[in-house]
Amino acid sequence: MKLKIKRLHPDATIPSPATEGASGLDLYACLPDGELLLSRDPVRVPAGVALEFPSGYDVQVRPRSGLSLKGVGVAFGTIDSDYRGEVLVTMWVFGSRTEHRVQHGDRIAQLVVTPLARLPVVEVEELAPSARGEGSHGSTGT
Repeated sequence: MKLKIKRLHPDATIPSPATEGASGLDLYACLPDGELLLSRDPVRVPAGVALEFPSGYDVQVRPRSGLSLKGVGVAFGTIDSDYRGEVLVTMWVFGSRTEHRVQHGDRIAQLVVTPLARLPVVEVEELAPSARGEGSHGSTGT
């Protein structure tokens, strides 16, 4: 089993782990003609690569903690095993930040590959009770 990566632009950077212990592969912006200015409105940032991986695996686009700390948001996303288009990362700024400049080659997100559990979907009349019950957001404490 392999994660196959196709470079869609000659200047694209192939995703790679930053350290031997990293759980994700760093994903890089592919903006060879310049840069992109992020604002509070979400924008899709191209990575310049496409993926192929076997059915039964889940590839997720996840934020980088260093960018999050700086007020740069990345939408958590899932790449389906039958998608062959360019990987795009939805980004924006938040908090007191009003803009952030993304340049070609910047690390913008990470890819995490995990096995995918496929469970049969069964409609039922009732669900088994649990200690939490129907408690929603914040119901288990702060």
